[in-house]
Amino acid sequence: MTQAKESILARIGTWIAQRLERETSGYQPYTPSDPETLYRTLQPGDILLVEGNRKISAAIKYLTQSTWSHAALYIGDALEESNEQGHAKRLIEVNLGRGCTAEPLENYKTFNTRICRPSGLTPADRDEVVQFMISKIGLQYDTKNILDMARYLLPTPPVPVRWRRRMIEFGSGDPTRAICSTLIAQAYQQIGYPILPEITAAPGRARATSDYSRREIMHIRHHSLFTPRDFDLSPYFQVVKPTLEFGFDYKRLVWGAPANEKEEPKS
Repeated sequence: MTQAKESILARIGTWIAQRLERETSGYQPYTPSDPETLYRTLQPGDILLVEGNRKISAAIKYLTQSTWSHAALYIGDALEESNEQGHAKRLIEVNLGRGCTAEPLENYKTFNTRICRPSGLTPADRDEVVQFMISKIGLQYDTKNILDMARYLLPTPPVPVRWRRRMIEFGSGDPTRAICSTLIAQAYQQIGYPILPEITAAPGRARATSDYSRREIMHIRHHSLFTPRDFDLSPYFQVVKPTLEFGFDYKRLVWGAPANEKEEPKS
C-alpha cells in the first residue's frame, strides 16, 4: 500500500514538474551574451546567473524580487563531455525536471545572464568547488514531495514578504534534493567562502538596519535558503561583464540618428 501511494505521488509530482518547466511566451532578452564571449570571460568557479523563461522562473523572480531565477556553476574543461550538437558541457546546474546535470553554455545564448566571480579564490579551493559540483551530477529532486512544487503553480503566491524566501526552500534540507542556488551555496560553504555578510554590532562591520533584516540574514546561513539573487548582492562576488573585459571604447560606437532627425523622403 505504501509503495502504491509513493508511486501515485511520484507521478503527480512529475506532472507538476513538467508544467513548471514549460517555457513562457513573450520572453525577450535585452543584452544576451554569445557563448564564445562567455567562454572567453568565464573562469572555473564563476557563477552564471540566468533570467529564466520557464513558469517556475516567474515564481522565483517574484519571491526573490530579482531578475535572476537560475544559477549555474562554470567548471571550464573539467569534464570531457559534449552534447548531441558537439557543444562542450561547461556548466553544472540543477533543474526541477532533470536534477543535477552538466550542460553547455549554448543553452543560454538567448538569455540575459550575469557572471558573479568569487574574489581571491585559491586554486585549491576553486578545484574543490568544481569537484564538489561534479560529484553531485545525477542528484535528483524527490518528486513525491508534491507540496514543495505545487506552491509554484501560482507565479505570484499571495504570501507576506517575510515568508517569501522560505518558500524557495525545496525538500526541507534533505541532501537528496536540491535547487540551483542551494547546491552552489553548499559548494562554497564547504570551503568556508562567504556569500552574505555576517551581521554583527562590532565597530566597522556590516550591520542590519532592522531587527527583521538581522534575523533573516542570520537565518539564511543554511545553504537551503540561498537564492540566485544572493550571489549578485554578495559583497564577496564580483560582477563581471563580458563586453567590458576585452576593452571597450565608447568613442568607436556608431549611433543612428534619432527618428525625428531623419531626412524625410522628398515628394
